[in-house]
Amino acid sequence: MQKHGVAYTEHVYDYVDHGGASWGAESLGLSLHSVIKTLVMQNEKSEPLVVLMHGDCEVSTKQLARVIGTRHIEPCKPDVAQRHSGYLVGGTSPFGLRKPMPIYVERSVLGLERIFINGGRRGYLLGLAPGLLETLLKAQPVDCALAAP
Repeated sequence: MQKHGVAYTEHVYDYVDHGGASWGAESLGLSLHSVIKTLVMQNEKSEPLVVLMHGDCEVSTKQLARVIGTRHIEPCKPDVAQRHSGYLVGGTSPFGLRKPMPIYVERSVLGLERIFINGGRRGYLLGLAPGLLETLLKAQPVDCALAAP
């Protein structure tokens, strides 16, 4: 991020196993909608991809598959996600992935004033302008959000 001259803020909190985006948002006094989850998924050929989604939403894998032109999408198992991304689950960042993967971002994320996204370790979020997801990561906007139950 620094090598690109990008303005960002750092936000550290005490990580809790299985606390997810909601724990991070609560700990830092942030809107869960502005805390963005980095989800490693795979298609029917076990090819990995990343989805960036609001903390208070889930991914419609059927809608995502339809939008990107594949038959099936499913979340990777934690060990597989870690192998693809190079990050521990709970600390996955879309920046600095171990191997190149297509990155998709829920379109409404791009309309937010500021987002908070994992910075590469558990309990560490970066605050930044959402447009950077498109410019730095070449994230492709998609419509695949479901309200969380």
